[in-house]
Formats: sequence, C-alpha cells, structure tokens
Amino acid sequence: MGRKVTVAACSLNQWALDFEGNSERILRSIEIAKVHGAKYRLGPELEICGYGCGDHFFESDTLLHSFQVLRNLLESPITQDIICDVGMPIMHHNTRYNCRVLFLNRKILLIRPKMIMANSGNYRELRWFSPWNQLRQVEEYFLPRMIQEITGQDSVPFGFCVLSTKDTCIGSEICAELWNPSSPHIQMGLDGVEIFTNSSASHHELRKADQRINLIKSATTKSGGIYLYANQRGCDGDRVYYDGCSMVAINGDIVAQGAQFSLNDLEVTTATLDLEDVRSYRGELYQSHMVREHPLIKVDFSLSSGDDVYLPTQQPIKWHFHTPEEEISLGPACWLWDYLRRSGQAGFLLPLSGGVDSSSTACIVHSMCVLLCQAVEDGNSSVLEDVRRVVGDDSYLPQQPKELCGRIFTTCYMGSENSSEDTCSRARDLARQIGSTHMNINIDMAVKGILGIFSVVTGRWPQFRVNGGSLRENLALQNVQARVRMVLAYLFAQLSLWARGKPGGLLVLGSSNVDESLTGYFTKYDCSSADINPIGGISKTDLKSFLLYCIEKFQLTALRHILAAPPTAELEPLTDGQVSQTDEADMGMTYSELSVIGRLRKISKCGPFSMFCKLIHMWKDALSPTEVAQKVKHFFRMYSVNRHKMTTVTPSYHADSYSPDDNRYDIRPFLYNTRWTWQFRCIDKQVSGEKKPG
Repeated sequence: MGRKVTVAACSLNQWALDFEGNSERILRSIEIAKVHGAKYRLGPELEICGYGCGDHFFESDTLLHSFQVLRNLLESPITQDIICDVGMPIMHHNTRYNCRVLFLNRKILLIRPKMIMANSGNYRELRWFSPWNQLRQVEEYFLPRMIQEITGQDSVPFGFCVLSTKDTCIGSEICAELWNPSSPHIQMGLDGVEIFTNSSASHHELRKADQRINLIKSATTKSGGIYLYANQRGCDGDRVYYDGCSMVAINGDIVAQGAQFSLNDLEVTTATLDLEDVRSYRGELYQSHMVREHPLIKVDFSLSSGDDVYLPTQQPIKWHFHTPEEEISLGPACWLWDYLRRSGQAGFLLPLSGGVDSSSTACIVHSMCVLLCQAVEDGNSSVLEDVRRVVGDDSYLPQQPKELCGRIFTTCYMGSENSSEDTCSRARDLARQIGSTHMNINIDMAVKGILGIFSVVTGRWPQFRVNGGSLRENLALQNVQARVRMVLAYLFAQLSLWARGKPGGLLVLGSSNVDESLTGYFTKYDCSSADINPIGGISKTDLKSFLLYCIEKFQLTALRHILAAPPTAELEPLTDGQVSQTDEADMGMTYSELSVIGRLRKISKCGPFSMFCKLIHMWKDALSPTEVAQKVKHFFRMYSVNRHKMTTVTPSYHADSYSPDDNRYDIRPFLYNTRWTWQFRCIDKQVSGEKKPG
C-alpha cells in the first residue's frame, strides 16, 4: 500500500574536533538504521565536527575537515538508499551557518541553515554563526570542488525549504527552533509537511527532561504529524553533558524512546509509523485548504514500500522519567567516564573529608563503576576496551564495582590537629564500602613548616581566634590548611600510582557544591581547586537527597552517619575534642535558604531590592521584613566580596539553572562595590515604611 515509513533518530557521543571518531560513529549509526529498515536517518546537531568546538568554529580548518568527512560519507556504500541528515558548519557568502546537509545516493538534496539560534545560558551560537533570516527562501550554494567530484553537482539549494518524496513531505527544525514561540513546525504543518525532524545538542539539567517531551508532544498534538528528535549524548569536551533522549512521536504520542543516560557511544532509535494516521488526524483539524508557502525540493525516492500491510507500527509508550536523585547518580557518572577515558589518565583522586559534598563525589564515582560493570556484562566491547586502557591491563575483566573502584579511584583523608576522629572514621568507612584505595594523610607538619617560614621572615606567629588571635589571623590559618590540602592532592595524584609501581596519573576531583560557590564559602585554591568537579552545579539539598538514595540503591550504610553530622570545614581548633565550627553558622544562613536565594538571583533575575520584595512574601511565616532585609544584605555582601573566586573555580558539571559558573553561564563582574549603597537604602526605606524608595 505504500503508507508505512520507518525512520531513525540517533544519539551519538561525539567529541569536539574528533573528525575521525565522529565520522565512524555517524557511519555506524547509518548502518544500524538501515538494518532496522529505516529510510531516513537523523543525527544530532553539528555531529560531524562536534557541537562544542567553541572558537574553533572561526577556523577554516574546521570547515575544511567537515567537508572532508562529508565527502567520505557521500562516497561510502553504507549511505546508499537512505536519506541521511547530518550536521556541520558551512560558510555561505562569507557568513558561517549551523547547517543540516541532507543527501541521498551521492547527491546533496538540500543544505538547511539554522534560523533561530541558541544564545542564552550555556549557549553562545551568535558568537560563531549567523541565523538564516530569509524565511521560506532558497539560494544557490556552490559546492567545494572535493564535493562536486563525488556528487556531480556544481550547486545545491541552500535555505529554508522542505523535501517532497514520492509518498510524504519532510521538514527540518534545528534544536532551539523547537523551543521558540514561532517554531517552524507550526507553518510547515499547516503547509502539508507530515514528518518533522529536529537535530539537537541539548544538555542535561536536573528536572528538565519533561520540558522536551512536552514540547514535542504539543507540536504534534496541535497539528498532527510525525516528530523525529535526535540529540547528542555525552561530554564532548566541556562542562555540560548532552543527555540523549532521542525519540519519535506521532499525533501527540511518544512511540519510541532512547535512553537519557548511557555509556554506549551511539544509540539508534527507530520507529515504523503509518502516514495515514497523520492524515486521518489532520482531516478533522483542518477545515480549509492552506496555500503552499514553503519551496519544495522534489526527491525521486519513497520512504515506504509497496507491500507493507503486515508491517507492524509502533504504539504509544509511557515515558520513563528519572527522579532527580537518579539523574545525579547517572548524569555526572557518565560525564566523569567520558572525561576519564578521553583524558588518557589512569583514574581519579578525591580528598574525602567525611562530609556530604566529598561523599557525594565518591558516590558518583562508585555509580560510574556500577555502570561500567553493567555495560561490560551486557557485552559492550567498546567500554571494556576503554576500561582496560585506563587500568593499563589488556586482559582485565571487571567483575564487581567495588573491585573496579579500587583500581581507578583513590581517596585520601587529610587530617590535622583540628580534625575530629568522627570525620576520619566516616571517610574510612565510606571508602571501605565503595572499595576505593584509601589513605590517611596528616597535614600538620606541612602547615607548621609554612607558618615557620612566615615566622622567620616576620618574627610573628599567627593565632586562632579562640587563642586570642584576630579575625585576620584566624582566617589566614584556616586558608593555609585548606591550600596545603590542594598541593598534597596534586602531589599524590601525580605520584601515588608511581609509588605503587603502576603507570599513569590521576585526575583530582573537586567537591564544592553550587551553594558554596554562590556565596564563596570556600578557600581560593583549596581542595575545591581540582581538575573537574561532578557536583559543582548541584545544591546541598539535592546532594543530601542523593545520598539517601545511595543508601538504598547501593547499600552504602556509612552514609547515614555522614548525613546525621552537621556540615563543617574543620579548620578551627576543636572544643573538648568536638567540632565547634559549622558551615551554616559561618555563612549566616541555611543551605535551604541559599537555594531559594540562588534561584531568585539567577532564574528570576533579582537584584537585592527585587529579592527583598519577593522574600518578604515567601518567608513571611518565618521572618519579619527586617530579618529578611538582613538576610538579603548579608548574602549580597558575601556574594560580591567572594565573586572573584568564581573566575578560578574548577570546571563543574552543569546540573542546575542557578549555577554561578563564571566561564559562560553566569557572566558577571568580579569587582563589586560591596556596600551596595543605593540598593540597600531602597530596602531600608521599605522596611521603615516609606512607599517610594530611591
């Protein structure tokens, strides 16, 4: 009958500028799609060069090598008899565009440039690309000679148009275009397009997956149609993790779903669907004929076959959403593995303090080992090859996560005279349960050596506040301890494997959370300074929930004592052998209050006065307006005094929309007038009852 089509959406773990690896993964995905009977293969955004090339997009080499890969794809027999939709940068009239290239049987059908750019949060596409502003317009693009030699074409259509095959009509969207209020699929649907495609590079954020699902379901609920969504997966060299979730939907229902988190380098999600279901659905919605507005590229090819009566079609499925705790367990773990295997290092080293934050980092590494063992058990030869390369043993076969953890994960407790036995035992117990190679290191000798140098030069020996010292002395003594730990962490990361007669070095893991980064409640160049930090974008509140999840999921009972203890830096002297310093007392606010303030600052775009105006209502049952004003002013003083620390903060996994990451996501000055004179005066006038501040 010729009405059923099989389509494929591919999630690929591409790596920026890894043209050879990217090309291989693209070809393998096309091969798998064809095995499943697909006649249309869609890949993620900019898959040929990798989405995260950054300023390498300015280089002519990136354009050249992308065309070289395209030439190889066109020449390959694997790409025959299937419409291939791949992403790459292209320069047209001396302007760079983020493009889709659609080709069939060694002929390029269309180059479709992106029209609506992603330019907020982690995205800066307008820095490298221009949007195609000529709506429903097509120009002639003259191909490079190396492509002409393969296709026999001098030029091809370049612009916003749709493909008309013998049996259906196909239109493209690219990533952010789906999220825009004027999404192209709206007009394309009214114009008769039956299959929409979306190639994406969308990153993971906690509690974000449902937004994508709802947008795609809504797109096909309103106007009917088949929606094919392909998203990148993995860490391609930056702070974000692209979380797959490739899917196929029809008439408001999801019928095929790819995994959100996986160690597989590629995943092909296919679905067979009946075009008549789209036409029947639309027949009830459309009461008048729409005038065709989109230019058509006619393609002498059919996605369906003539004999498909007995070909089964996909039925609606219920999407499985991960809980936030599962997301923390899986997303950062996959990100860490990509970073480790691609960095060429032999494992991780973590300063394990026995607190919530470093324990969370340790649990994420343990979760990574669980995923690796499961992948090997499932027969993933690529993962096994990477594991063997990391551990330096070509015959190694991981059996248990705990045993694997001992090979690639080193933890160390760096105690001082200010450390309690409780934190030492908590760190030791957790290390024993996850299986890490654990060390106890006393830093007192190093601290006293540094203070001795200072004393020889100045003739003075600083004292803690409890011993009669000033606030300056007290802070400096805390900072010396913290910074010594960083130096020792890197020393042991470089040489601990050497001392054991093993090759390679270790990546140092950080463990400061998003709330501490927000207030600057950490020492610059202490153990927060590391190679990478898997929890730097996660709040303390979410981390506590994550550890509760780990107790049940991984039977890590040592976490119960860690969760029961008050968070502390342990940098001031003990009182009768017990901790007297706590994080929340030092910060002047609770972690739950910080989460609220952080979201107002970043997500709600609040300065001091706007934040005060919102919080007097949000916290009215607990705090008076005067107390709210004190909290707001205290936060902004801390935030502005310490903002300079964010310029050197360790690259962290982006997980939350109120991250203060200074690299790209949260662009702010780092030298403030910390008195906030005008802003605080406005707050004070409201507290005192005046109606018109300022």
